Amino acid sequence: MSIQKSIYRVVFLNQDKVYEVYCESVYQSEMYGFIEIEELIFGERSQLLVDPSEEKLQNEFAGVKRSFVPMHAIIRIDEVEKGGVPKISDSKVSSITSFPMSPPKKS
Repeated sequence: MSIQKSIYRVVFLNQDKVYEVYCESVYQSEMYGFIEIEELIFGERSQLLVDPSEEKLQNEFAGVKRSFVPMHAIIRIDEVEKGGVPKISDSKVSSITSFPMSPPKKS
């Protein structure tokens, strides 16, 4: 009986783009206000058809062991049965600016 690893789909905003990535580990970081994403999953390089947005993501995250995403940039995190195609798409709402947040001051 084999133990199946969990796969997570993480959707977040980054510079007016919506990133959708798949990973094996996602958890709250020890750095205040960040979510850690580890072990990103990409499609096989041997496929005949190449998705340009997936290739761009793969190049952007090449050599990255762990990525720290600000908590306020996270749109959604889902646990899925199998990985899909990671992608970058344009944000539909570009006129909204997130409210700046600062960490609480230590007393």
